[in-house]
Amino acid sequence: MACFIGKLITTVAWCVIGCIIYILTRGDMFQRKMSVELNPGLTPPSVLPQGVALVHVQGLGNGDSLHFLLCNYGAPTLLMVNTYSTRSTVQVDWPAFINHRSPSSLRVVPQTSVRYSRAIAFTKVWEYNDVSNVADPQKTAKSSFYPPYELQNFTWSQPEITVNQSEHIVTLCGRDTTESFLNGSLCLQLSLFDSVGRDEVMPNLRHNANSSQLRVWLDGVTPRGTSSRFALEFQSVGDSGFRERVYSQSFIDDEYQPFFFQMSQWVSSPVNGDSVWGYNQWKPVAYRGAKPTSEDAAPCKHSELVLVDQIPPSALVQAYFTKDPQTYGLNISFGAAGDATFYKATKYISWTVLMGLGNPLGNSFYTLRIAFIPAGIVILVIFFVVQECVCNKRTSGYLRIN
Repeated sequence: MACFIGKLITTVAWCVIGCIIYILTRGDMFQRKMSVELNPGLTPPSVLPQGVALVHVQGLGNGDSLHFLLCNYGAPTLLMVNTYSTRSTVQVDWPAFINHRSPSSLRVVPQTSVRYSRAIAFTKVWEYNDVSNVADPQKTAKSSFYPPYELQNFTWSQPEITVNQSEHIVTLCGRDTTESFLNGSLCLQLSLFDSVGRDEVMPNLRHNANSSQLRVWLDGVTPRGTSSRFALEFQSVGDSGFRERVYSQSFIDDEYQPFFFQMSQWVSSPVNGDSVWGYNQWKPVAYRGAKPTSEDAAPCKHSELVLVDQIPPSALVQAYFTKDPQTYGLNISFGAAGDATFYKATKYISWTVLMGLGNPLGNSFYTLRIAFIPAGIVILVIFFVVQECVCNKRTSGYLRIN
């Protein structure tokens, strides 16, 4: 009987450990109910400029709402707003928004329900002639830089919105008026998700219902130099009560790539606390083909994070943030030193970044998983020792039969 109980305890222990491992690896099953609307509340005679749009995606949780707004009026911008209410809505004073007349022409109401807000704006595309092949804008002479492409001045096509069972996809493509962009374009593709999963396209970033993904690509642009490389400038805008930092972290992704790899994290934390409220996350890799493969991979690097003394030229940022927001910026540059494959080889480069609420995906996920493995082994060893001791004690009273 004692042996049976010991084996039963061991079996239950295995089941418990298996369930916990499943929870740590697959168990983020939190879901949101998603809805999408284009230009909420816009009615004649108010009219947006040609190609400009405001896309609003709302994810309803059990007791909160997560709003994502993408707008290409000025510098293309993604705004994330989290509220305590499942009844919160977006209100736009369209005449004021269109004419930049009011810094509070876009609100999420009730405003008392707003818990956290953050925006990222893509402001410039830099091009430099990397004749020294260092693939580092900070080590390149200023004379090698061409005038940047100001994204606030781009002409945009109408957004393409795709909705399926698990995600909402919004695609924006624009071009500059210069000759270099006659046959080229800069595109942003926003993907929003109702549950946990992984993007099917490399770099296969993991997402959940509290995150969105932006894929940015430069396609068909005529380089202005024989050894041209590009860098993308983007800025983060948030409330003054938060501080931001960027760091890289190594961890194991045994589900898709069985080796250690780097992940870059741009996190936002309260000034008087260490908890993370929002983040941007990306792998330091870009791709030179429209259908990314390992052969097309190119390393990318980010510059140091700097405090910017003014908000970006974005109608969305100007309309929403009213109380002395803080702006930070950095550049993402593409290519590696000594790599002779410059932009002209394929005339294509793409890069993907996540924007989310809470801790960056991967931190607690992998820490818990790795921390649990030795603990689980110790627990199993204890159960086996107890079982053997009980069984040996039970059988020690019997005579050996020769």
